[in-house]
Amino acid sequence: MDNKPFVFGVAASGDNFTDRENETARLLLNFRHGVNTVLISPRRWGKTSLVKKVCGIAQSDKLKIVYLDAFSCRSDKDFYDAFAVAVLRQTSSRLEEWLADARNFLSRISPKISLGTDPMSDFSISLDVNPKSADVDEILQLPEKIAHRKGCNIVVCIDEFQQISEFKDSKAFQKRLRSVWQLQKSVSYCLFGSKKHLMNELFDKKSLPFYKFGDIIYLPKIGTADWVSYICGRFEDTGKHISEELAATICRKVDNHSSYVQQLAWLVWICTDGVATEHDVESACQDIIDQNTPLFEKQTEGLTAYQMNF
Repeated sequence: MDNKPFVFGVAASGDNFTDRENETARLLLNFRHGVNTVLISPRRWGKTSLVKKVCGIAQSDKLKIVYLDAFSCRSDKDFYDAFAVAVLRQTSSRLEEWLADARNFLSRISPKISLGTDPMSDFSISLDVNPKSADVDEILQLPEKIAHRKGCNIVVCIDEFQQISEFKDSKAFQKRLRSVWQLQKSVSYCLFGSKKHLMNELFDKKSLPFYKFGDIIYLPKIGTADWVSYICGRFEDTGKHISEELAATICRKVDNHSSYVQQLAWLVWICTDGVATEHDVESACQDIIDQNTPLFEKQTEGLTAYQMNF
């Protein structure tokens, strides 16, 4: 499949990743120097793309990266299971290696391991453990133990970290994580999420365990000038042309929202035969409005007439 000139709905990478030089450099230094990082921004502003780009740059024999999406975790037990699977899978290159790691480092828990058709990518671990017992510390210590055994450092990246605030007895769970993680010498954490108010509460509230856990980065929108350069470049790379003025119009129409800039630019690119016109941009804007109209209508169904008028 040919590479699309614009990407939306998934993490951007390669030529589809634009700007973020300062944030990339800062995050990369944090990874390499073992600094815990908290990354906060609204959805679809490019957090995941940024973290995955830095993960790709930083990954080496001496610095292993573990990536975990906590979005589907609904309890502390879900989190422990997902955490163990991610750490074992992403710090080992062979089936025998992660099986040995599971036996050696989770010996008190006796994990139940299920293998799929492709053991290296399709396996699960069930940890028959009481989340309130001291045994769960063995799970949280897993990356530190593996780092010591393999003579490397590890960065654990956890997406949608704000999910833990919705767990039952969340504060006690947070205390357990913080008490173990803050003592680790060979492991650092990159915690990021898209619900800004929950992330702010987790890391800025003095009464909560993760207060001042690490370097907090608030991801800003990508500036118009950077977007214009990117959009014009992607058009030129595919044998088409768009003026800087129209590229800036694309940004203005969607308020520089990363995902929508990519989507609207893609729709304009589709409409363009050779040189983009104002009509192409307006047609693409109408297309994106039409795509989202059912969603907008559904969101307003429960509003009163007074609320609608307001």
